Amino acid sequence: MGTVGDEVNVDELGDIDWEEENNDSEEEFEANYEVDDENDDGDLAGNPAVQNEADAIVSQHPFGVPSFMRTLDLEAMHAPEFPEYANTGEGNVAAENGEFSVGMEFGSRESVISAIKSYTISREVDYTMYESEPQTFYAKCKGRYNGKHTCTMGTISQDHAKLDSDTIADAIRPLVEADPSIKVKSVIAEVQGRFNYIVTYRKAWLAKQKAVAKVFGDWEVSYQTLPVWLKAMTVKMPRSHVQIKTLPVYRESEEVQGVRVLHRVFWSFYPCIVAFRHCKPLVQVDGTHLYGKYKGALLVAVAQDGNQNIVPIAFAIVEGETADAWEFFLTNLWRYVVTIDGVGIISDRHTSIDAAIARSNGAWSPPRA
Repeated sequence: MGTVGDEVNVDELGDIDWEEENNDSEEEFEANYEVDDENDDGDLAGNPAVQNEADAIVSQHPFGVPSFMRTLDLEAMHAPEFPEYANTGEGNVAAENGEFSVGMEFGSRESVISAIKSYTISREVDYTMYESEPQTFYAKCKGRYNGKHTCTMGTISQDHAKLDSDTIADAIRPLVEADPSIKVKSVIAEVQGRFNYIVTYRKAWLAKQKAVAKVFGDWEVSYQTLPVWLKAMTVKMPRSHVQIKTLPVYRESEEVQGVRVLHRVFWSFYPCIVAFRHCKPLVQVDGTHLYGKYKGALLVAVAQDGNQNIVPIAFAIVEGETADAWEFFLTNLWRYVVTIDGVGIISDRHTSIDAAIARSNGAWSPPRA
């Protein structure tokens, strides 16, 4: 899985259980956050001290909340194609037919290149770059000039050389921000409708990955900020439980200092822990594959209340549905959430689940469960 880099000081994350696994030894750091002056159902979110600590964590490790988590702007997908290239000075307004004109101004060299790309793509022509300077970009149309910016090409392929994944990523960014799970086929359809070209599946897939990275950050940054998110969660909701297991990174048999690889992480929100006390004495566990860059599996435990509502109570991200991973999940589920005998368990009887139950010292077997 991804790395937890040295940008995050684990000493600041003391209310999270860390287990650093090594080949020759296992060292466990454990310091649970406990509150003594509140009852089990007490809400500490309004505590000024807790609020101040959470705010301090967020300010030290800022992370942006994607707009789709706040609001959905359906007009965004109909916005002008390149609004940042619009001219602001009098006399520099683009002509209605979309042609370039002497005196047009752009904010940067990159803006000029993107505008030229958009222009040539929309007119089914191509250009070559024959000189480039920090503030200047010289391009020449490959076709023959036959009048006002109308060039003829011998042939035009189904795709366009300048319609690269970066250009597509910029074009579909509002769509990805509104729906990160957008299908690649939908990206291909959007490109076809917008540029009148049918791009390959690979190019559309790559464009989506780049758009996701621009909106949400890349995978490595996401993994590095994961402990910060979990720390903020335990501060906002004390008595939530988190356990992280990491592995060392080796390069040519030498351990890389300051870098750990995320191995497994378990978490349960305190409201979920409290809710389980009012549910039927039954839990159902299952797992699903993750299809991101680092794969793995998401394990989930749910319960059911008296009104037949499903209540999620615990989660884990692990390397896969292995016996060790399920043992890690079920052990923490028992330790932090269930805590009592007489609770039944429902599963699909995956061989790894059966193996983990067999290792549970009777916690998940009759007569205790």
